[in-house]
Amino acid sequence: MNKEIIFNFIKRNLVQIGLSIAFGAVAIFLILPLFNSKTVYVGLDQVAIRSSNSRTSKKIGTLNQYQTVSVLSKSNHWYHIRYDDTKMGWIPDWITNRSFPKGQKETPLAESIIVIDAGHGGVDSGALGIDQSHEEKKYTLRVSKAIQSKLDHSGAKVIMTRDNDSFIELAERPQIANRNHADAFISIHFDSSGENNAGTGDTTYYYHDNGSIELGKAINKQLINDVPLYNRGVKFANYQVLRDNKRPAILIEGGYINTNSDFKKLSSASYPKKVAKAVHQGLINFLSR
Repeated sequence: MNKEIIFNFIKRNLVQIGLSIAFGAVAIFLILPLFNSKTVYVGLDQVAIRSSNSRTSKKIGTLNQYQTVSVLSKSNHWYHIRYDDTKMGWIPDWITNRSFPKGQKETPLAESIIVIDAGHGGVDSGALGIDQSHEEKKYTLRVSKAIQSKLDHSGAKVIMTRDNDSFIELAERPQIANRNHADAFISIHFDSSGENNAGTGDTTYYYHDNGSIELGKAINKQLINDVPLYNRGVKFANYQVLRDNKRPAILIEGGYINTNSDFKKLSSASYPKKVAKAVHQGLINFLSR
């Protein structure tokens, strides 16, 4: 078969050849990920399979505890999976290959990414107590870690802006929430007054009307119930960690560090667990709207 015959054959069948090449490319694109996929199991029961990588997208299926699926790809901490042989959808990657108590069901909180911001840190001590060896940064981290533990056991993905005594630029903190498409950002601080023993109570602050007000109200309601401090309510504040945040975001001032009665409570062994309980239930209420 000479070149002219080959050329004429291609010319007469150009459309068919083009379609065959295109079909082959599409088939390879669709089939190849199935061979390259890894297998994971879900640690929770009744895990929702979503139509896209968001907890608010349409629910298209359900997985039972310890059921295995094939991972096709990953995006924003979510896995694109294949299940029941041919069906596809999305689940959070952070609830896979993890052990939870038998029968623990997935909740809206378990589908959520929560950023916890322990205020100050490193060279930035924050406010000081009457005894100036008591630095705000120590107590914000202590409470933040208690919240992290509580949320982690519920299945949420918790991202800490800092988990040790390190300095994090103020501008970077809200960006952590923005980059990770967080469902909520919660910054932990402690108040101080110009004079010792002149202030008291905890306050919840917001900036944007993007779900932040609702988040603040939901968590502040639980602070009233669970934390033995005078509550100053939910208020607007122009703080950078809130102002630069595109996600629902609040800042909790958990009592006055330079007031003896407040400090006795916020420095107690039980205080971090009480705040963690309030934040946990407040988030459940907020995310279940």
